[in-house]
Amino acid sequence: MKKIIALSLGISILLSGCGIGLFATPTSTATSTFTPLPPTETATVTNTATITPTFTASPIPTATWVKQGPGNVIVPILLYHWIAVSPSDGPNYTSPYYVKPERFEEEMKLLHDWGYTTITIDMLLKSIAEGTELPPRPMLITFDDGHLNNYTTAFPIMQKYGFTGILYVVGNYIGIDDYLSADQIKEMAAAGWEVGSHSMSHSDLTALEPQRQRAEVVDSKDFLEKTLGVPIQSIAYPFGLSNSSVIDYAHFAGYSAGMSLGFTYDQGLGNIFTLQRRDIKGTYDVKQFAAFLPWQGDPIFLPTDTPAPTTTPSRTPIPTYTQSP
Repeated sequence: MKKIIALSLGISILLSGCGIGLFATPTSTATSTFTPLPPTETATVTNTATITPTFTASPIPTATWVKQGPGNVIVPILLYHWIAVSPSDGPNYTSPYYVKPERFEEEMKLLHDWGYTTITIDMLLKSIAEGTELPPRPMLITFDDGHLNNYTTAFPIMQKYGFTGILYVVGNYIGIDDYLSADQIKEMAAAGWEVGSHSMSHSDLTALEPQRQRAEVVDSKDFLEKTLGVPIQSIAYPFGLSNSSVIDYAHFAGYSAGMSLGFTYDQGLGNIFTLQRRDIKGTYDVKQFAAFLPWQGDPIFLPTDTPAPTTTPSRTPIPTYTQSP
């Protein structure tokens, strides 16, 4: 009996040494299988914010100003009257003193596209007396008589193209039908326009007695300055007519310059009181208008039905009848 017990105990110890109990159930151990993924052909890219450069348009370069003077300078002075359709226009007639609004705008656009710039009388006189820098293509645009359409039609068109003008106002015409009121003139002056005298009654000054000449030339300056509250620096003689007596009164009144008529764009010391103005007529087409200009531009800016003008000479001699101060 003792042998049997001892044998059973030995077998039990032997089995427990192998880690297996008498009544233990064998357990299976799961085997993990690792299958490597094939290498990817493209690397994974981490998204980062991309800065898009901003481009600022380069400003249009300002044209270099050019010194003119002292002495003769090239400055065209244009003269207009009515910017309207003439009531007398017909199929066979166009009034020369009426420039149709659409034609006037074509002319202003051409001046703008060809690089013209309006300047002041002060700038013109300083260049003549001392020599000074002016825009490359300087000009003056003047209007005689003070017609209402200068305000209703010419004023907004010129503002559109960045131009200012000079109003030559007849003292007795202010505020009457179809002429500028004092408030309208003041509004234009506030926008950069200049105002000058065109006498008191628009008479031929050369046909008047000295006392009447004084009233037309001297008294008109005083009247306009008091009525409008703006300086009156220059005078435009009615019909472009003056003589030595009229010019003496212009000096006496304190004007700095006088406007006459002519066919040149040369202005100088010899004609400060008879500055040359080109009368722009309603019968001119844009080709004829362009031919009057001292500096030509690209013909692409001309209306398509208008042939390019021939080049005009760079200078035109001042007429021999030009008066001296």
